[in-house]
Amino acid sequence: MSGRRGAHTVAFLPQDLDPTNGQKLNEHCAVIGIIGREQVFSNVVISLKALQHRGQESAGVATYDGSSINLRKGMGLVNDVFQEKDGVLAQTLSGNVGIGHTRYSTQGSKSLENAGPFVISSSVGYVALSHNGEITNADKLREELKKRGASFVTSSDTEVMLVEIAKDIAEFGIPRGFRNSMGRLAGAYSASVMVNNRLFAIRDPYGIRPLVLGEVDGSYMIASESCAIDSLGGKFIRDVKPGELVELTENGFISHFTYAARRTAHCMFEYVYFARPDSIIENREVFEVRKRIGHMLAEEHPVEADVVVPVPDSGRTQALGYSEASGIPYDEGLIKNRYSQRTFIMPSQRTRETAIKLKLNPIRSVIEGKRIVLVDDSLIRGNTLKHLVALLKRFGATEVHVRIGCPPIVSACYFGVDMKTKDDFLARGKTVEKIRQSIGADSLGYISMGNLTKAIDFEQDQLCLGCLSGLYPAYVPGKNYEIQAALEGY
Repeated sequence: MSGRRGAHTVAFLPQDLDPTNGQKLNEHCAVIGIIGREQVFSNVVISLKALQHRGQESAGVATYDGSSINLRKGMGLVNDVFQEKDGVLAQTLSGNVGIGHTRYSTQGSKSLENAGPFVISSSVGYVALSHNGEITNADKLREELKKRGASFVTSSDTEVMLVEIAKDIAEFGIPRGFRNSMGRLAGAYSASVMVNNRLFAIRDPYGIRPLVLGEVDGSYMIASESCAIDSLGGKFIRDVKPGELVELTENGFISHFTYAARRTAHCMFEYVYFARPDSIIENREVFEVRKRIGHMLAEEHPVEADVVVPVPDSGRTQALGYSEASGIPYDEGLIKNRYSQRTFIMPSQRTRETAIKLKLNPIRSVIEGKRIVLVDDSLIRGNTLKHLVALLKRFGATEVHVRIGCPPIVSACYFGVDMKTKDDFLARGKTVEKIRQSIGADSLGYISMGNLTKAIDFEQDQLCLGCLSGLYPAYVPGKNYEIQAALEGY
C-alpha cells in the first residue's frame, strides 16, 4: 500500500520526441533529497529543474509531513508537473524532508505507474525511494520476493529495489538492513531514500552513477549532480563514496558504512555527455574534462581546415578544446531551434529527417567556401551526423571533417542508458573508414580509449567502459563482466 498521495498530473511526454532517433542517448534519472528545519518542497522542485537534462519523461516529489509521506508525480517536464500557479502544492507536500525524481525509462514502460519517487507502507512505516541507474538482477529478485509474499504493481526495477530495502530494514533494522540490500542488488544505483522522517543516500559499490552531498542555508541535500546544489546557492561538500550509506540530518550527515568493491567503475559517459558542464563529479569539473577531450582530439586527428564548428549543444565544449589546441578558429556554424519538436522514436525515416531539418540549420557566412571541422561528443546511430555533413556541403562547405569525443560505441549499456540493441550502434562491426563513408564525411577521427581516460583523469580500470568494450564491471545476466565476484562477498 502506498502512502497518502496528492493528485497525479498527466502531461505531454517531451522525451518521446527526439529528432536524432537515438543519436543522442538518454540517461535514466535524476535524484534529489533534502532535509532541514524549514519546508523543503520548493527547493526540491528547483533542484529537479537544474537536473532536467537527466530525464524529461516524468517528475515527482515525496515529502514527509510528520505522520505520512505525501506524493505528487506526473508525466512531462518538472514545470508541467509542478506549476507555480498551483499554490495548493506547497501545502499538500509539506514537510522538512523530501525527495525528488526525474525519469527517462530504460527498464519498465513509459507510464505514470513507473514514475518516481516510489512509496510503500511497511512494518517500519513509510519508505520512499528515488533511483538513478538500473538493477541488473531485478527480475530474479522480483521472483524471489514474490515467493516471500511481496506483490508488485509496476514493471520498474526501482520498485524491486524499494521492496527489497523495506523488507531488509524491517528484518535487520538500520543500517544492517541497507547493507544486506546492497549485497543483493546488482548493477548501478544512486538513490535517495526516506524512511519516515529520516533521509538516506546510497550508491552502488562501483560508483557507476554520480551522487553528491551539499549544504543549503542550514539544510543538507543529496543530488545526482553538483549543479543542483549550485542552483540553490548551496555549498558542495563531497561525493557519496561508492558503496556508502549516508544518513542526512538537520545538523549534518553520518556515514554509516562503506561497502565498496575492489575497483570503481564510474560511467565515462557522464563526463562525455550526460552531466551538465558546470557539474563537478569525483573532483573533476565536467567542462574541463570535455575541453581536454577536444585538445586530445586535435592532437590525435589534426587536419587543415578553416573553422571548427560544434554540433550544438553537446559538442560545444569539445569543439572549443579542439580549436584551442589546433589554432583553427571556433565559430557557431549551426543554429539550434530550441522550440522544435523532439521525437525519440519516429515512425519513418522521412519524418525523422524532417525533424532533423527543423532542429538545426547552418549559418551560411560561417560555412560557405570553408573547410569545416565538425565536432560532436559521440556517434551512435549516425542519423544526425549524416544529415549535417550533407547539409553543410549543400550550404557551400568545401570539406567536412568529423571529430568525435568518444571512442566507437559498439555494445549495449545495462546500467541506466537507453541503448540495448545491436541496431543502436553504427560502429558495430565497421571500420572507421566504413563509418566515414556511411556519414559522407571527408575524414573521421575518434578519440582513442587511452586519451579518453587520460582526459577524464582516471585509469581504465576505474571507469565503466562496457559500451566501448563489451566487458562490464558488474553482473549482467548472460554477459561478460570483468570482476567475477558476487557482491555478497564484500
